[in-house]
Amino acid sequence: MIANSIVRHVLRDMARYSKIRTLATVFATASITFLLLQSTCDEKKMMGGLNNQRMVQRSTDHVIKDKQTDKEYEYSRDMPLIFIGGMPRSGTTLMRAMLDAHPDVRCGEETRVIPRLLSMRQQWRKSVKEHARLLEAGLTDPVIDDALTAFILEIIAKHGDPAPRLCNKDPFTLKSMTYLHDVFPHGQYLLMIRDGRATVHSIIERKVTITGFDITSYRDCLKKWNTAVESMYNQCLQVGPQWCLPVYYEQLVLHPEEWMRKILGFLKVDWDTSVLHHEDAIGKPGGISLSRREPSTNQVIKPVNLGALTSWVGHIPDDVKRDMNKLAPMLDKLGYDPNAYPPNYGTPDKEVLEKSNRIEKESEKWAENMKIVQENKRKAVDDVIKQEKLADPNRFVPDRPPMQQRPQKFPNRMNPNRQQYQDGNGPENKPKPGKGTFDDLMKARMEGDRQRQQQQLHQRRQRREPAHPRVGGYY
Repeated sequence: MIANSIVRHVLRDMARYSKIRTLATVFATASITFLLLQSTCDEKKMMGGLNNQRMVQRSTDHVIKDKQTDKEYEYSRDMPLIFIGGMPRSGTTLMRAMLDAHPDVRCGEETRVIPRLLSMRQQWRKSVKEHARLLEAGLTDPVIDDALTAFILEIIAKHGDPAPRLCNKDPFTLKSMTYLHDVFPHGQYLLMIRDGRATVHSIIERKVTITGFDITSYRDCLKKWNTAVESMYNQCLQVGPQWCLPVYYEQLVLHPEEWMRKILGFLKVDWDTSVLHHEDAIGKPGGISLSRREPSTNQVIKPVNLGALTSWVGHIPDDVKRDMNKLAPMLDKLGYDPNAYPPNYGTPDKEVLEKSNRIEKESEKWAENMKIVQENKRKAVDDVIKQEKLADPNRFVPDRPPMQQRPQKFPNRMNPNRQQYQDGNGPENKPKPGKGTFDDLMKARMEGDRQRQQQQLHQRRQRREPAHPRVGGYY
């Protein structure tokens, strides 16, 4: 009996321990399996092996510090950025200077790189072949959008002094307004609108190069003005009045306080009278910075005045006037009278008249201010170049020696003959029959080069490819 009892207890304990071992084995197996699966998923995410997966930046806020006040400002793609745009020579520089005078807003000079990047993206989207190549490389639209957004944001935030509200002024940026509204959902847009006849005259008179514009022809420039303004105006209507405000240059000049109150209210920025006296902040520490290379700099150093409102009258050819309704139908759509020379834009405020009269009497003062602004900007740029030279001395070493220092490839052939042709003395110096003088040959070669360039430009226009603009021009 005792033996049977002992056997039963042993069997019961073994059964209990067997269950425990089984449970422990199952738990350990499940834990190991879970860890292995988790590790595999992480590897697939890192390698892009899972479909519809994107790497997301955890922190989207960035900080920039004001060196003078040691105050930090946060900036991100969700902040209410301000974009000023429109046709070149339509008042965009004046608009940004008046906003720059506000203590809470910083616009700065034209960046030039932002509209070029946006133009490149449009070309990628238009080209089926290029778009397919990008997709093959994994450069989907979200990837490109994140990269462009980060680049644009850094340019806007860091190319000038920090401020609570950041602003960008590149005229043709608003040709991509709907795209910018997608990637910067809280951005606000000021579309500068000016009488197309005045804009075109200013472009031609100041020789402002714009890709695709024939700046010797009023007819061609008015057509291109109409196309560009129509595109930007329609996009402004598309994003809605909450995000885009059309600003008429003529009304801003005639009634600056009324329109600046309206603009600051639209931007949700507190009113400050400094925006009515932007000329006082130009060239001052912490004030408005102007570029020496922008064509409007010598105008915005002055107070708001009436000088440019009707200076275009009398310069448009008669045949262009007769076809104005066909060339630029947007004039009538925007509220301008295409048959009025000069048009009646309205009655200016008393303060504007006083400032305009003062400018005429103090012309030497503004010329001296322009010299000071240019000199200050030159010193600032020189300081930056010196710092870059210290950081990378080889950066500014030319790849090839200057032309006068290069050895002549054919010293015995080219130079003596050229001197002989120029002197023209002696029978041995006469050109061979049918060959012409050296100068004639060079002129023929230059004419051939010019014709080839014109032919290539014509072919690019036929294929709708962008031509390379001249230095200082607009895309």
